[in-house]
Amino acid sequence: MAQSLYLLDGMALVYRAHFAFMRTPIMTSSGVNTSALYGFTNALVELVKNRKPTHLALVFDTSAPTQRHVEFPAYKAQRESMPEDLSAMLPHVRRMAEAFNVPVIAMDGYEADDVIGTLARRAENTGDFTTFMVTPDKDFGQLVDEKTFIYKPGPAGDAEILGVKEVCERWEITNVLQVIDILGLWGDAVDNIPGIPGFGEKTAKALIGKYGSIENLIAHADELKGKQQEKVREFGDQALLSKRLATIDLAVPVTLSLDELKCHPMDEEKVRALMVEFEFNSLGKRLFGPDFSAGRSAATRSTQSAKPAAAPAAEDDLLAGLRPPGSDAPDSPAPAPVQGTPHATIKDTPHTYRIAATAEERADLIAQLQAQPRFCFDTETSSLDEKLASLVGLAFSWEAHTGWYVPIPPASAGLAVLQEFAPLLTNPAIEKVGHNLKFDLNVLAWNGIEAAGPFFDTMLAHALLEPDQRHGMDFLSEVYLNYTPVPISALIGSKKDEGGQLSMLDVAAESPETIAEYAAEDADITWQLAAVLRPLLEEKGLHRVFFDIESPLLPVLAAVERAGFLVDVKVLLHLSQDLAKLLRTLETDIQALAGGPFNLNSPKQLGEVLFNRLKLSDKPKKTKTGQYQTNEETLQTLAGSHPIIEKILDYRESAKLKSTYVDSLPHDISPRTGRVHTSFMQVVTATGRLASSDPNLQNIPIRTPMGREVRRAFIAPEGLELLCADYSQVELRVMAALSGDPGMRKAFAEGLDIHAATASSVYGVPLDLLLPEMRRAAKMVNFGIIYGISAFGLAQRLAIPREEARTIIEGYFTQYPGVKRYMDDTIASARKTGFVETLTGRRRFLRDINSANATVRGAAERVAINTPIQGTAADLIKIAMTRIADALKKDGLKTRMVLQVHDELVFEVPPAEKEAAQALVTHHMQNALPLDGVPVVVDCGFGKTWLDAH
Repeated sequence: MAQSLYLLDGMALVYRAHFAFMRTPIMTSSGVNTSALYGFTNALVELVKNRKPTHLALVFDTSAPTQRHVEFPAYKAQRESMPEDLSAMLPHVRRMAEAFNVPVIAMDGYEADDVIGTLARRAENTGDFTTFMVTPDKDFGQLVDEKTFIYKPGPAGDAEILGVKEVCERWEITNVLQVIDILGLWGDAVDNIPGIPGFGEKTAKALIGKYGSIENLIAHADELKGKQQEKVREFGDQALLSKRLATIDLAVPVTLSLDELKCHPMDEEKVRALMVEFEFNSLGKRLFGPDFSAGRSAATRSTQSAKPAAAPAAEDDLLAGLRPPGSDAPDSPAPAPVQGTPHATIKDTPHTYRIAATAEERADLIAQLQAQPRFCFDTETSSLDEKLASLVGLAFSWEAHTGWYVPIPPASAGLAVLQEFAPLLTNPAIEKVGHNLKFDLNVLAWNGIEAAGPFFDTMLAHALLEPDQRHGMDFLSEVYLNYTPVPISALIGSKKDEGGQLSMLDVAAESPETIAEYAAEDADITWQLAAVLRPLLEEKGLHRVFFDIESPLLPVLAAVERAGFLVDVKVLLHLSQDLAKLLRTLETDIQALAGGPFNLNSPKQLGEVLFNRLKLSDKPKKTKTGQYQTNEETLQTLAGSHPIIEKILDYRESAKLKSTYVDSLPHDISPRTGRVHTSFMQVVTATGRLASSDPNLQNIPIRTPMGREVRRAFIAPEGLELLCADYSQVELRVMAALSGDPGMRKAFAEGLDIHAATASSVYGVPLDLLLPEMRRAAKMVNFGIIYGISAFGLAQRLAIPREEARTIIEGYFTQYPGVKRYMDDTIASARKTGFVETLTGRRRFLRDINSANATVRGAAERVAINTPIQGTAADLIKIAMTRIADALKKDGLKTRMVLQVHDELVFEVPPAEKEAAQALVTHHMQNALPLDGVPVVVDCGFGKTWLDAH
């Protein structure tokens, strides 16, 4: 009977999982990084469920030296120490394997590769097994044969299986054993196998392809020419040593028999307990059914009839192969969740939820609410588009486990009911509590009511406390209240259901009691969460940022979203035609430079053109699938090496501009208003910067002529003009304020061109004799320092030697010693306290600032330097936006804010208000947050289009 043996390369798998989620690690609610454990467990579950192995084992390295260390003491000597988060997970990986009844093998004196190779050959010799080596490690290619394969797990449950054919094609060889010869010549930087200096992958493959082995290559060294002959003669013995180091030992004295590796059912109790302990909710549901709960609810209230979630789920999204962009870096741990599994639910929690359906019942409810210093409210709608959504109901709560629901009838009758609550919702003496309140504020405003603050948004509060976690109400409820709310799917079903999802209007018509209980529970849970989060803001020193910056900004952002921006479709149409012509011209030029036609949109074909045909690099990088890398970063490193590179970059930028903006923006115009309405998110970035989406208007390129032309399509309505107010070099001014550097402060105080002033000092050249490339280099350093640019990075961006880049950076720090002192002091402080903060007190916790791993620690140090600068600049414009909105309203001006893009604000202004509006906007932008003597400069401009006004 045919049997299948799967041998898991434990260390390679957990390393791969840990670093795959490096930018946005998978965290438990108590702040534990479980990326390695999650990745391993996900791969194991996929393997067991989909491949159904008959035999299985997990193999680990040990810390004991091997024969390779005896023969070559420097073997693996350059490896970074294991990240603490990863090493902390290794015992739990073993626990997980044991819970699944998977044997764990580790033998002192031998590497996992050797154990796996020995077991694979032993299984092959029986004649009954097909063996799969589960690993991403390329070295295992030497072991592949007709009965032994490499099995590389994929990020979303998919896997790549490599046999003899695939290995030979990938390595360009005729015998898999030649993998060892290629490694012997090429070496392995990870394991510190030296190889022959200067011989990269391409050279190694070519030589082994011709000579078959290292031994034969050495025997025919006289046939080689120039440097190759010299190096083979000089380093031939080193290549043979490297070959021995890369050869997997197939004679390890493994005492376990193959019968002892037979698969057995998992220990359900142990696996369930581990899923709960590490909050692997979706994995638990996959194994134990939809009722499983591990402290992370898979349900999110981001569907048709509920408010959109501002931050995606972590584990649940990852399970589908997704990962949310960008919350920068991990943050401080959240308070431990209330213990107890399973969580409480509405079925076993006493509660009092009422419906106020009649005029008398609503009047009684309003009277009770008017007597409260604060209350929670929530809207139920038919859609996530606030402009088009029908209001289905309102929910209120001001005491735990109690709530009210007010049905809102359709059409004019509903508007009349809603107006009964207008005096309550617009009362500035009562604080309004909610979750993702901007959605509710916009729903009310589109129905004629502009609710007044103060506001307490639990989503914003949690985003300040725990920027790296998700902020959905269901998740927070389980973490802080040990309570799982009713999922929205219980009301409207799933998109996968036959007939699709229902609308909340359908639910309201068919079962008003059901929607009432769901909505009232929302308000009740949000009220309880506010009570938990409020003192935590004080405790962590974040109350000023929350109450003085983020909360007052809520209605301002809501108003900007409602205002929208008028777009001239005709301009976009003409620009689309121009871009189409440009793309055709660029494509013709590129193919001429390439020496023949190819598919420019195929990374594989482009790579072959650049590196096989044009040979633009001696050591081109490759992707995990073996293709040449052709991403923008790679192309930028080749800038100047061939005219084709600049053409390709232009082609890509033009194609992206056409598809992402020019051709898409007309579809984003609202049928209700005839305008484009972006959405602003306050909780996406840990630095506090606002993000724009649906559509993203903050990423329209402005450095190229075509990119700037997109702004010409954004226009003022008839009879109005656009005012653009832009902070000048605000992050550098913040740097000057934080660092206290006298040279930088003086340059700003005297109104000098900071980049020219920097270049003059660094190069020792008077301002009037500066060359353009000197100012360009200084500008790159000025901004690059904020983001921790290295000599290597500067050299790449300026296309100069690394030593020259290092000299420029050293000259910069000589000119501005206060900046270097600020950087060093900031890192030192972060190591002591575990966080950095902005001038306003916005904190960012840095879990890896004391990591023993230099790469991990370096990333945290760069975040430590950048966050106070970028975060202070973000707070500066947020404060300005709120004060400008208040001042416009107070002065009775009709000028209104229609967009925020990083350091820029855009307004629609009646001609009669131009002078007053510019003075008001400039004043509040300049004085929003004093920068300790460093002048804040605001550049203003008017025009009929966004481009003209900028």
